[in-house]
Amino acid sequence: MEMTMVNWIAVAAYILLAPIIGGLLDGIDRKISARMQRRVGPPLLQPFYDVIKLFSKQVIIVSRSQMFFLLSYMILIIVTGVMFFAGTDILMCFFVMSTGATFLYFAAMVTSTPYSTMGANRELMQMLAYEPAVLLSCVGFYLAEGTFDVNQIASSRFSSIIYLPGFFIAFVFILTIKMRKSPFDLSTSHHMHQELVKGVTTEMGARNLAIFQVTEWYENIFLLGVVGLYIINATWWSIFIAIAVVLVVYFIEILIDNSSARVKTDTMIRLSWGVTALSAGVNLIILMIIK
Repeated sequence: MEMTMVNWIAVAAYILLAPIIGGLLDGIDRKISARMQRRVGPPLLQPFYDVIKLFSKQVIIVSRSQMFFLLSYMILIIVTGVMFFAGTDILMCFFVMSTGATFLYFAAMVTSTPYSTMGANRELMQMLAYEPAVLLSCVGFYLAEGTFDVNQIASSRFSSIIYLPGFFIAFVFILTIKMRKSPFDLSTSHHMHQELVKGVTTEMGARNLAIFQVTEWYENIFLLGVVGLYIINATWWSIFIAIAVVLVVYFIEILIDNSSARVKTDTMIRLSWGVTALSAGVNLIILMIIK
């Protein structure tokens, strides 16, 4: 696949701006959440202050291999976004993302502490919950557009969501899991109310925790980019509609996060698989009939 100038610009923008945009969205999340709870909330730039402070703290090594696993996790997530904005195979993008999530699991397991280990096990359960919807999204794009190539999907005549409304619903549903928001913030949470003492991040101190946070910002931008892929088409103005839809979806995730209580692991799996089977499964059957 030959990359266009737009792809090169998109890749450069992702590498340089994704952590900035991701941090700003995190700050907006905190402000909106605070307003929903009738609080003032922290400054908009508080996520950046937190990360800078973590990088400046003394490095305490819990496990020497944890840094390796976390850096591997970060690199693979960045590669995932680079591949996506370069317009390559979306199926391969999700495979690389899942491999990165596996390294996060190892980063939590390697410390052998109770809370971190329990968080790592829950991380595996979350992967089990969201992977069917992720893979079906790829299948849906292929059936609708005849290709896994992101460039070709984005340059199609009509927006993919016209053919894939059920797939879109399933993907937005599992975003709650991927973004670690209630009711599915089981392995860890971006809030302080995690009953597992922050789960997978329990033993990630100082620099390691900062790396984890920045990686989450990269991953969130990639996931929101996939949401936009459902909307964008060959027309230039579809980009603005895609951005608007992405912001609406992000607000919905915040609303769900602040209005839902955490559920158990088996409930999360049943709900995610149920929504995937009902929305994406029915959409898949219809798509196979009409195509």
